Amino acid sequence: MRGRWPAGQRGVCAWFAKALVAFALAVSPALAQSSPLEQIEISARPITQFHIGREEKRFGPLEFVGGLELTSSSRDLGALSAFRFTTPGADLIGVADTGFWFFGTIARDAELRPEGMKNFRMTQMVDESGQSVDRKWLVDAEGLAVKDGVATVGFERNHRIAQFRIEPDGMKAAFGQLNFLVPANELRQNRGFETVAHSHPQGQHEGGLIIVSEKSLDKKGNIFAAIIEGPNRGVFTVKRNGNFDITDGAFLPDGDLLLLERSYTMAEGVKMRLRRIYGESIARGAVADGPVLLEADMSYQIDNMEGLDIWRRGDGAQVVSLISDDNHSILQRNLYLEFILHED
Repeated sequence: MRGRWPAGQRGVCAWFAKALVAFALAVSPALAQSSPLEQIEISARPITQFHIGREEKRFGPLEFVGGLELTSSSRDLGALSAFRFTTPGADLIGVADTGFWFFGTIARDAELRPEGMKNFRMTQMVDESGQSVDRKWLVDAEGLAVKDGVATVGFERNHRIAQFRIEPDGMKAAFGQLNFLVPANELRQNRGFETVAHSHPQGQHEGGLIIVSEKSLDKKGNIFAAIIEGPNRGVFTVKRNGNFDITDGAFLPDGDLLLLERSYTMAEGVKMRLRRIYGESIARGAVADGPVLLEADMSYQIDNMEGLDIWRRGDGAQVVSLISDDNHSILQRNLYLEFILHED
């Protein structure tokens, strides 16, 4: 049975409760601060051959530039699922599916090949009160787009498209969420939005966001996607081609969407693929499709390839960069790979 406070004590308690509320409001800006950045020392082993044991550089329209195998003594390095360059080919921001932001800078040699990762930092995502979130189902970040100082992140399990202001020295909680249009009941728990990409600003979607799920399929076996900003908002699908799932994507200057895809079977291991989706096939109610540009299996320097970005080099070359998610497994690797995409 609950006791009752005497009248005088009830008055003191009421005053104390009000004081606590006032104090909480007064310190709320401090509570909203993010978790501290962890500076992580990265060891980078250069990768000079894409096809293991062979010197070839050209793979269809793609020319291998070089790569890095990234390791660290920090247990937080890993699970890297998406990234975007904020300075072409140099400074980057990314998300890990364990609920971390990461930042770093690609170092290059005299031939513009990647040779290291500098100033690498990681910090946990935080909630509205500024507390770190370590429950994976709440912060399973898989897709990332960057524009005008805003990072738009696709989360699966707890499916949402959330927006954050980019503040590398102190990432805070999301300031808003976008309507992803795809019916929530059509999204599979661990097969949500892996691609979050801004379309070309001069194209038919006027720079609006396009999102594509990993493997949430409609009744015809096609992959759910949506145009969630711009004049042509609506749901569309991407034709599923073989036993591959979508892990990321970015738009090319001509309006086509380059998708990174992954396949895994016990018999054949991991495979990766790059597929070019025709821009004109991306439309409300349509089934988008396009040709495969590159396919690679474990005889190539790949792993669980999850992140992709496209950028223009100083000499005019159009570069495709990829990263892998090692799932914090000793059997997998954190890789960074670069290719020039030739249009001839």
